Amino acid sequence: MALIAAVIGLSSCLEKLPGDAIPEKEGMKTFSDAEQTLTGIYSAYMSSGLYSGYLTLLPDIQTDLVYAVQGNTNTFGEHWLWEYKPTNAEVEAVYSSLYRVIGRCNFFLDQVDGLRSSMTDDENIQIIDYYTGEVHCARALAYSELIKCFCKSYDPDTASSELGVVLDSTYFGPKPLSRASLKESYEFVLEDLETAERMLDEENDNSNGVYFTKAAAHAIHARVALYMQDWEDAIRHSSELIDRTDVFALATTEAYSGNYSYLDYLWTNDASYEIIWKIGFTTTSYGYPLGQVFLNYNTDFVYFYPDYVPAQWVIDLYDPADMRYDAYFSTQQTGYPHQLTCPLLIKYFGNDGLIGNMVYHVNMPKPLRLAEQYLIRAEAYCNLDTPNYSAASADLTALRQTRFSTGGNITVTASNWLETISDERVRELYMEGFRLHDLKRWGKGFERTPQASTQSEGSSLKIEPGNPRFVWPIPKNDLEAEGSQIQPNESNR
Repeated sequence: MALIAAVIGLSSCLEKLPGDAIPEKEGMKTFSDAEQTLTGIYSAYMSSGLYSGYLTLLPDIQTDLVYAVQGNTNTFGEHWLWEYKPTNAEVEAVYSSLYRVIGRCNFFLDQVDGLRSSMTDDENIQIIDYYTGEVHCARALAYSELIKCFCKSYDPDTASSELGVVLDSTYFGPKPLSRASLKESYEFVLEDLETAERMLDEENDNSNGVYFTKAAAHAIHARVALYMQDWEDAIRHSSELIDRTDVFALATTEAYSGNYSYLDYLWTNDASYEIIWKIGFTTTSYGYPLGQVFLNYNTDFVYFYPDYVPAQWVIDLYDPADMRYDAYFSTQQTGYPHQLTCPLLIKYFGNDGLIGNMVYHVNMPKPLRLAEQYLIRAEAYCNLDTPNYSAASADLTALRQTRFSTGGNITVTASNWLETISDERVRELYMEGFRLHDLKRWGKGFERTPQASTQSEGSSLKIEPGNPRFVWPIPKNDLEAEGSQIQPNESNR
């Protein structure tokens, strides 16, 4: 039997209101209450602090992928300059938004056993169990993002002594006052994922989905395993998805509709067989405009006024036959006095359905895509005790052949695998929020050199591996809250 989750209630921005907490007297007493609570969890993922905003944009803007244009609005300027502080509003929004998701998950999980014991309808009990799997998946994803942003990269030899996150596992009762270890934090995520994988079933896996499924749990698990350097597990969970050819398929360059290929349609209409989980928008309820800082077309609906333009080295990565270039970029003259003409990021120009209502630069975030799973598995193959470069080459080639008009073959070797995979992750995942964390876990830095008509401040910047600001600071408000014993990061100083 197909189990259908609650309809998502969407919010367009981060709300920080004293009444955001769910009153204890309004507990989860009925099946309808459980559905509404689940709706609230999905709604919390709509925050501008998360995938439709800062969590997606900041990690890539902060690194070597873009340049600030002369005359920009200084949006996200502290991150581009590597000068953000523990009082940075965007960092605080990411942190608080993720814990808001966790709080709503805990509210559900604290009460679901009591609700289940009071129910007599077997079908509803089965649905409640499925909902519980969704909630464990939602909480695992939120905690994995907290760890990724606010903790050092995982080293199995030192993880027990490194700072993790505050593991708040209940809505009611006393709250933890300090951070768990990095090892404990990841173990908590793995426990949630294992529970989700057990409670969810493959029957409900579907592409282009807006609800957490067993496939989504595998996708998160593969990513977490990669970050934990558990190469065998990364391969196992990514293979669960790559092998599901009955459900998922990479978007190709074949014609789909009008002038759109399947690859184009993935971005213009936010729909594809390769989407494992996305955040659903409607024409009346949608999130933060991901493409705003790259285009600002809606300033006068004549010219583009981008705050950031792609780094030239990124543009140079694309082969002429690589159709991702045309799907992601378009050369345009800007409306600035300096009339900069260069490739602009159009990946987030906006969903066609929303543009029809004069809503520009808003796209549905797609946090879990099949393409990432090919990249995860290829990297894991290269890191095995006995590396399998042939299998890694096959995965990268399979991905690239769907993106190329012709060709796409690539060979991975012992001497080039990291550079090859690094470049392919940039080509595929550009501005999807991975670059900062990739550089951190690879132990790599970067250097910017000036580009034409870009802001001089920050255009000459060299960041060494291990720079403390690869790890975002814990927000000042959380460090100074009454009773808090939360330990700061090096970037807090």
